Amino acid sequence: MKDKSAYKTIGEVCEILNLIDPETGRKKTHVLRFWEKHFTEMKPSLIYKGRRYYSEKNISIIKKIKQLLKDEGYTIKGSKKALSDNNNLVDTSKQSNISSEKIISLKQKIKDLKKYING
Repeated sequence: MKDKSAYKTIGEVCEILNLIDPETGRKKTHVLRFWEKHFTEMKPSLIYKGRRYYSEKNISIIKKIKQLLKDEGYTIKGSKKALSDNNNLVDTSKQSNISSEKIISLKQKIKDLKKYING
């Protein structure tokens, strides 16, 4: 069994994030490669023969990207901005003891209010 903190392959990350085609059962590795091109925060280590290996920090960032794109319906551009804003807020939250979950919740409430106001 692999150590939890060990680097993960692209296939293992697909399994962790449930990026698997429901019809064929194939892992959607192309999705991670596509996101790599658009998000500079995703920096897998390229080790043996150019294979991608992801740290726990990489996987955490990818989970945020997936949440923004797939769950919350952000565009690539919107996701980049949200990640940038979230990173800035997380830095200040360390000083004010606000958890990142609360920040995400507040951002969602603001988004909902904007939708309500704009009709």
